[in-house]
Amino acid sequence: MDRTFVMIKPDGVQRGIIGAIISRLEAKGLKLVAAKLTMLPEEKVMEHYAEHVEKPFFPSLKAYVMSGPVLTMVWEGRGSVAIVRRIVGATNPAEAAPGTIRGDMGMETGKNVIHASDSDESAAREIAIHFSADELVDYTRIDEPVLYE
Repeated sequence: MDRTFVMIKPDGVQRGIIGAIISRLEAKGLKLVAAKLTMLPEEKVMEHYAEHVEKPFFPSLKAYVMSGPVLTMVWEGRGSVAIVRRIVGATNPAEAAPGTIRGDMGMETGKNVIHASDSDESAAREIAIHFSADELVDYTRIDEPVLYE
């Protein structure tokens, strides 16, 4: 099954919108297989954003991502990378469509609430940075209501 990496950034955690974000992903039919509330150490930030280290915006990005707790997650589902990217919306919240997470909850590119893998390769790399194989939980999602007698 396809997997993707999602991180609710410090502004999303501090604003108390974790539940709203998770609800959107679950409602779509994706399955949460790992989650961790953590403060990212510098070495993980450097590894996660390796392609941006030499860019002029990287020092502020690094400071921002390390400024508070983040919720790192792994989501599973057919085509999960593309599906999550559509739900998340454009990087710049001012350009993100209404109905997307960034379009509805983000205010600026520098604090855009959420990160989502942009390819299957990035997802595999990012999952390996933040989770060990034994932290990924395998279970069957039940989409039908359970009836109790």
